[in-house]
Amino acid sequence: MGSALFAGILACFTQWTVVKAFVDDPSLGPVATGIKAVYGAMATGFVSKTGSPAIDQLFSRGGMASLLTTIWLVLAALSYAAIMEHAGFLDRLLQPIVAWARTRGQLILAVNATGIGLNVIAGDQYVADVLPARTFRGEFERRGLEPQVLSRAVEDSGTVTSVLVPWNTCGAYISGVLGVSTAAYFPYCFFNLASPILDVVYGFLGFKVGETRGEVPVSDTGL
Repeated sequence: MGSALFAGILACFTQWTVVKAFVDDPSLGPVATGIKAVYGAMATGFVSKTGSPAIDQLFSRGGMASLLTTIWLVLAALSYAAIMEHAGFLDRLLQPIVAWARTRGQLILAVNATGIGLNVIAGDQYVADVLPARTFRGEFERRGLEPQVLSRAVEDSGTVTSVLVPWNTCGAYISGVLGVSTAAYFPYCFFNLASPILDVVYGFLGFKVGETRGEVPVSDTGL
């Protein structure tokens, strides 16, 4: 917000002719013109008319009004996720997964699967990050695995895959801002697709999976 306001004020000093043309109301004084220009650009957007198609396309945007559909989706997703968590539904779904993951590799696989699943079910990246971290934290401590291992598993699943789900807050925002559907850029998201796979492989191999001292060792063969 501060950056946007500063840019609007700066424009009044450096591009006053453009600001006056944007407001297009000679009856207003300089102060009122500047306020109306800043408010209008932030609320409904600005249309650039420099004559250069590339520049006009870059600087012509619809303001906050153009993102209302995305904002509604974000609010709906957050409300749904909050209800699911506080009612205990998500915890009830995750506990059997924790009980199933008896080895180190299975535990890391469970975290990744949970993060991806919550991105699809809850529709919000923050739920997919915070909830698995809180749910699996005690189990990681009990098995003597460093917190960084859990953090990496959460980031490699909950964070990077959120943009691949069309109804997720991240996917909806990026698609709305860039004007490109998630299905269009999905095949090119090599990092997002490879991260959870590599994290699970590293978990089963024990590569870069640190263990804390004085804790209960990982069961079975460590896999």
